[in-house]
Amino acid sequence: MSYETLLFEVKDHVAHITLNRPQIGNALNDKMAYELMQVMLCCDEDPEVRAVLWTGAGRMFCAGGDVSFMKNHLDHLSMAFKGMVVYVNSALSRMTRMDAPVIAVAHGNNAGGVLSLLSAVDILIAAESATFTPAYTSIGLSPDAGYTYFLPRLVGLRQALDITLTNRRLTAQEALEMGFVSRVVPDEQVFDFAGDLARQLAQKPTKALGTAKRLLRDSWASTMESHLEVEGTIAAGVCRSEDFQEGVRAFMERRQPEFKGH
Repeated sequence: MSYETLLFEVKDHVAHITLNRPQIGNALNDKMAYELMQVMLCCDEDPEVRAVLWTGAGRMFCAGGDVSFMKNHLDHLSMAFKGMVVYVNSALSRMTRMDAPVIAVAHGNNAGGVLSLLSAVDILIAAESATFTPAYTSIGLSPDAGYTYFLPRLVGLRQALDITLTNRRLTAQEALEMGFVSRVVPDEQVFDFAGDLARQLAQKPTKALGTAKRLLRDSWASTMESHLEVEGTIAAGVCRSEDFQEGVRAFMERRQPEFKGH
């Protein structure tokens, strides 16, 4: 497929997604939301995709929601907004449920709805100079797109309330210390670092990574006893996979495993 607001290619089992509206800071509108949903469906369906690397073109990852889109739809904004949220929520659902790990690279000044998107990725790499601002309340809007679901789980309720209600700007280092960011990398190295990490993850046992993702995320909604049962049952099933058997053979033969992603 071709996209108007995104760049997309799969290379060496890594899906490269680039937000591509640099002239307006890759701001999110209804078209980008729809295309994000489509591209995440493609990544979820394609067995060749074993890792996803998500970046933004230009001076920042994303400036948040496109305020001009909101202005142009003021007469029927509620309906337009609901439509956009459906696309974004579907994209987030596929992203968190697909087997392939999703890595995002945040650079520049990132605000508003992008914090929702970044909260949902598996690994968030930030450039040293990157900043993060909720921005929702600055235009009289409440958070959406999973912000109030993912953020408290990452940083804790108290921090999430502080960040959201005060609308304060976080540096990359502050975001790392509170658990929003996975790693902070010097600006000039951040894209190469993330690319190397994505290629490394693409060589790992993809089904096992996907299972681990889902178990970790689902643990929040489970009791300990029920989760232990699910965890053990799923692990027993994974024992039948080709990758697990290859992993055992490689360990016994003192060599690096050659995982196939299934």
